[in-house]
Amino acid sequence: MTEFVRNISPPPGAVATVSDASPIHYMVKIELFSLLAKSAVETFESGIFEAGGYKWKLVLYPNGNKSRNVKDYISLYLAMVDTSSLPPGWEVNVIFRLFLLDQITDSYLVIQAGKERSFHGLKLECGFDHFIQLSTFNDARHGFLLGDTCVLGAEVYVCGERSRGKGEVLSMAKEPPTGKYTWKIVNFSKLDEKPEESPLFRTGDHQWKILLYPKGKDGGMGTHLSLYLALDLETLPAGCRVYADLTLRIVDQLYSRAYDDIGRAKRWFNAPSSESGWSKFISLGSLQSTNYLGC
Repeated sequence: MTEFVRNISPPPGAVATVSDASPIHYMVKIELFSLLAKSAVETFESGIFEAGGYKWKLVLYPNGNKSRNVKDYISLYLAMVDTSSLPPGWEVNVIFRLFLLDQITDSYLVIQAGKERSFHGLKLECGFDHFIQLSTFNDARHGFLLGDTCVLGAEVYVCGERSRGKGEVLSMAKEPPTGKYTWKIVNFSKLDEKPEESPLFRTGDHQWKILLYPKGKDGGMGTHLSLYLALDLETLPAGCRVYADLTLRIVDQLYSRAYDDIGRAKRWFNAPSSESGWSKFISLGSLQSTNYLGC
């Protein structure tokens, strides 16, 4: 390897070395690299490989990771995959080395983090925003890109696994899904105190249903109709919750919607609290004396 490359500056917090040995865990050869760099594809993910009892992949940004404002560099990361079988609160500590082949000398530039890196449920990817400068990578004198081809590799050494405190991810939707559902109940006067459930309906990634207590529930028992919106927990991943802006309405069937009885709320839905609504939505007396009950 040329003296210039031996003196290459490593990414911040990393160490650069030279090795004649190939990476033992994974190698990937990329042909026609220039087409990848010029395409609209901002990232390339390698195939999955195993090391230390876990599964991994390489994630390459040929023009730098734009989400981290990286320019004029290649960004390269190690990512952990297939973690669904790991116990809650898992954490895996590793030392890893990423390789780039000098095809002239048949030796490797090796970039290694200066300390152990931790992978866990909220951090599945670690690596280097500034893996190597594009001007150095593209210069044929350095042997990294020859014949429009390069070779990358990885070694992953698991130092230990332990449990950690639980965490969570809040995911906001720029354009949250909206939905509307109408439930017509026939023979309402023949209903007893048992709750009635509407058919399931879908809004976004989740299914919902309306719960109706004809003779009331809790504080409205015997005096009011109780009405709730309920989330179908089968469509909710474990440990997740959903925030909803909801409107429940009993329709005036004779006059305009201005006479509808309406309840509005903003609520979180999760496993312990999968329904939200009103125990005193409308009094039974008002329900009988208005036009809410059709023929």
